[in-house]
Amino acid sequence: MRTTDEREQAVWTRAALGPGGRPIDLLTARFDRHRYAPHAHEEFTVGVCVGGSEIIDYRGGRVHAGPGSIVVLGPGEMHTGGPAASDGYAYRALYAGESLLAEGTWGVPHFREALLDDPELAAALRSTHTELSECPDPLEAESRIPWLLTALARRHSSARPVCDTIPGADRVASAVRERLADELLAPPSLADLAAGLGLSRYQLLRAFRTSTGVPPYAWLAQYRVHRARSLLDAGRRPAEAAALVGFADQAHLTRWFRRVLGVTPAAYRNSVQDVRR
Repeated sequence: MRTTDEREQAVWTRAALGPGGRPIDLLTARFDRHRYAPHAHEEFTVGVCVGGSEIIDYRGGRVHAGPGSIVVLGPGEMHTGGPAASDGYAYRALYAGESLLAEGTWGVPHFREALLDDPELAAALRSTHTELSECPDPLEAESRIPWLLTALARRHSSARPVCDTIPGADRVASAVRERLADELLAPPSLADLAAGLGLSRYQLLRAFRTSTGVPPYAWLAQYRVHRARSLLDAGRRPAEAAALVGFADQAHLTRWFRRVLGVTPAAYRNSVQDVRR
């Protein structure tokens, strides 16, 4: 059983948006009593309430956030935050520069309302935040966070969306797959890939998803899994296979191996060896 003090928690994680890319801060917080003093952030604050309820003083009014709600606070805008009831509140937040939310729109997004009701997007933001806080892979962060922030701006801000049609989507996806496969151990950032193709990062993500049905990081992870499987077949240990195909460590390999093949790399290797005996 946790004490009250143990329930006052704030954990910060920093994820890079692409190999060598700009960092983005992620906050996981749970408070029973803590109330923030009036303050502002240089970036957009995008939060998802995951438990309890919170009251935020903002723009001369009060925002009441409950589980599943999204809160968007503009750069430089003063606000507070605190529990709305005795059971406290828990939330996950990320802090994104204006350019990240503007990749799929014309102009900088403005959110008239701080509190947004979008269960699908809230669930996607929460799962992305959770997984990147645990495993902050740069290519995964760059594939997921800008895409979700673009969706947020396109759905809920006053900015006009850019056109979704990307001519030659299959050609774009093929070029991206080729580069990722060729540079397996040190893949380029999506921003660099997009610039080389004369596209924005959002256009590249849109084209890749349209053609393959998955974002670039997921395609690369599956490609690495299949390469690792061949190495395990040849007798390599999971840790060796992980390093040889570009996973950060064995834990990353295990995470994706189970997703794609349903078993851990060690279990797969043992089953292959048993058949050979």
